[in-house]
Amino acid sequence: MLYKEIHIGKFIKERVDENEIPMERICKFLGKDEESVENMYKSRSLDADLLLRWSKLLEYDFFRLYSSHLILYAPPAAVNKSQHKSEKIPYFRKNIYTQEIKDFIMKRILSGEMTQSEVIKEYSIPKSTLHRWLQKTDNTNG
Repeated sequence: MLYKEIHIGKFIKERVDENEIPMERICKFLGKDEESVENMYKSRSLDADLLLRWSKLLEYDFFRLYSSHLILYAPPAAVNKSQHKSEKIPYFRKNIYTQEIKDFIMKRILSGEMTQSEVIKEYSIPKSTLHRWLQKTDNTNG
Protein backbone atom coordinates (compact mmCIF):
# COMPACT_ATOMS: atom_id res chain seq x y z
CA MET A 1 0.00 0.00 0.00
CA LEU A 2 2.15 2.80 -1.35
CA TYR A 3 0.03 5.71 -0.10
CA LYS A 4 -1.51 4.30 3.09
CA GLU A 5 1.54 4.41 5.37
CA ILE A 6 4.16 6.96 4.37
CA HIS A 7 7.67 6.56 5.76
CA ILE A 8 9.29 9.45 3.92
CA GLY A 9 12.85 8.53 4.94
CA LYS A 10 12.56 5.14 3.23
CA PHE A 11 11.25 6.74 0.04
CA ILE A 12 14.10 9.26 0.05
CA LYS A 13 16.71 6.54 0.64
CA GLU A 14 15.22 4.48 -2.21
CA ARG A 15 15.43 7.46 -4.58
CA VAL A 16 19.02 8.22 -3.50
CA ASP A 17 20.00 4.61 -4.17
CA GLU A 18 18.23 4.57 -7.56
CA ASN A 19 20.04 7.72 -8.67
CA GLU A 20 23.34 6.77 -7.01
CA ILE A 21 23.72 10.22 -5.43
CA PRO A 22 27.01 10.48 -3.49
CA MET A 23 26.73 11.25 0.23
CA GLU A 24 29.14 14.16 -0.19
CA ARG A 25 26.80 15.86 -2.68
CA ILE A 26 23.78 15.26 -0.42
CA CYS A 27 25.54 16.73 2.63
CA LYS A 28 26.72 19.77 0.69
CA PHE A 29 23.29 20.42 -0.89
CA LEU A 30 21.39 20.04 2.39
CA GLY A 31 24.04 21.66 4.58
CA LYS A 32 24.00 18.61 6.88
CA ASP A 33 26.53 16.03 8.06
CA GLU A 34 26.40 12.31 7.22
CA GLU A 35 24.87 11.36 10.57
CA SER A 36 22.00 13.82 10.03
CA VAL A 37 21.34 12.43 6.56
CA GLU A 38 21.34 8.84 7.87
CA ASN A 39 18.87 9.91 10.59
CA MET A 40 16.62 11.41 7.90
CA TYR A 41 16.50 8.03 6.15
CA LYS A 42 15.14 6.57 9.41
CA SER A 43 12.55 9.34 9.90
CA ARG A 44 8.85 8.77 9.19
CA SER A 45 8.42 12.51 8.58
CA LEU A 46 10.54 15.56 7.81
CA ASP A 47 10.17 19.32 8.03
CA ALA A 48 8.52 20.73 4.89
CA ASP A 49 11.49 22.97 4.00
CA LEU A 50 13.83 19.99 4.25
CA LEU A 51 11.49 17.81 2.18
CA LEU A 52 11.40 20.55 -0.46
CA ARG A 53 15.21 20.51 -0.63
CA TRP A 54 15.20 16.71 -0.99
CA SER A 55 12.60 17.02 -3.76
CA LYS A 56 14.84 19.44 -5.65
CA LEU A 57 18.00 17.40 -5.14
CA LEU A 58 16.40 14.11 -6.17
CA GLU A 59 14.13 15.65 -8.84
CA TYR A 60 11.09 13.94 -7.33
CA ASP A 61 7.93 15.46 -5.83
CA PHE A 62 7.79 13.78 -2.40
CA PHE A 63 4.83 15.97 -1.45
CA ARG A 64 2.74 14.13 -4.01
CA LEU A 65 2.87 11.06 -1.77
CA TYR A 66 0.99 13.03 0.87
CA SER A 67 -1.43 14.53 -1.67
CA SER A 68 -2.19 11.05 -2.94
CA HIS A 69 -2.79 9.87 0.62
CA LEU A 70 -5.29 12.69 1.15
CA ILE A 71 -7.13 11.89 -2.06
CA LEU A 72 -7.36 8.20 -1.21
CA TYR A 73 -7.82 8.14 2.55
CA ALA A 74 -9.16 11.47 3.81
CA PRO A 75 -12.92 11.56 4.22
CA PRO A 76 -14.69 13.79 1.72
CA ALA A 77 -15.41 17.27 3.01
CA ALA A 78 -18.97 17.88 4.10
CA VAL A 79 -20.79 20.17 1.74
CA ASN A 80 -21.51 23.36 3.58
CA LYS A 81 -22.65 26.42 1.63
CA SER A 82 -21.59 28.72 4.46
CA GLN A 83 -17.95 27.70 4.05
CA HIS A 84 -16.06 30.02 1.78
CA LYS A 85 -12.72 29.73 0.05
CA SER A 86 -9.87 31.62 1.60
CA GLU A 87 -8.50 34.48 -0.43
CA LYS A 88 -5.19 34.24 1.42
CA ILE A 89 -4.24 30.63 0.69
CA PRO A 90 -4.55 28.59 -2.51
CA TYR A 91 -7.59 26.37 -2.90
CA PHE A 92 -7.26 22.91 -4.43
CA ARG A 93 -10.15 20.76 -5.52
CA LYS A 94 -9.92 17.37 -3.84
CA ASN A 95 -11.59 15.54 -6.69
CA ILE A 96 -8.70 15.92 -9.12
CA TYR A 97 -7.03 12.54 -9.46
CA THR A 98 -3.46 12.21 -10.71
CA GLN A 99 -2.55 9.55 -13.24
CA GLU A 100 -0.67 7.73 -10.47
CA ILE A 101 -3.86 7.56 -8.40
CA LYS A 102 -5.86 6.30 -11.37
CA ASP A 103 -3.23 3.65 -12.10
CA PHE A 104 -3.13 2.60 -8.45
CA ILE A 105 -6.91 2.18 -8.30
CA MET A 106 -7.17 0.44 -11.67
CA LYS A 107 -4.41 -1.98 -10.71
CA ARG A 108 -6.32 -2.95 -7.56
CA ILE A 109 -9.51 -3.59 -9.54
CA LEU A 110 -7.93 -5.37 -12.51
CA SER A 111 -5.83 -7.62 -10.26
CA GLY A 112 -8.97 -8.63 -8.36
CA GLU A 113 -7.56 -7.20 -5.12
CA MET A 114 -10.67 -5.01 -4.75
CA THR A 115 -14.08 -4.88 -6.37
CA GLN A 116 -15.50 -1.72 -7.89
CA SER A 117 -17.90 -1.27 -4.99
CA GLU A 118 -15.07 -1.72 -2.46
CA VAL A 119 -13.04 0.97 -4.26
CA ILE A 120 -16.03 3.33 -4.29
CA LYS A 121 -16.60 2.78 -0.56
CA GLU A 122 -12.94 2.80 0.57
CA TYR A 123 -11.73 5.80 -1.44
CA SER A 124 -14.99 7.78 -1.90
CA ILE A 125 -14.55 7.83 -5.66
CA PRO A 126 -17.83 8.60 -7.45
CA LYS A 127 -19.27 5.61 -9.29
CA SER A 128 -19.46 7.57 -12.55
CA THR A 129 -15.79 8.57 -12.28
CA LEU A 130 -14.71 4.98 -11.71
CA HIS A 131 -16.79 3.77 -14.65
CA ARG A 132 -15.23 6.43 -16.88
CA TRP A 133 -11.75 5.18 -15.89
CA LEU A 134 -12.77 1.58 -16.59
CA GLN A 135 -14.15 2.54 -20.01
CA LYS A 136 -10.89 4.28 -20.91
CA THR A 137 -8.96 1.19 -19.78
CA ASP A 138 -11.20 -1.03 -21.93
CA ASN A 139 -10.73 1.28 -24.93
CA THR A 140 -6.93 1.27 -24.63
CA ASN A 141 -6.73 -2.51 -24.09
CA GLY A 142 -9.32 -3.52 -26.68
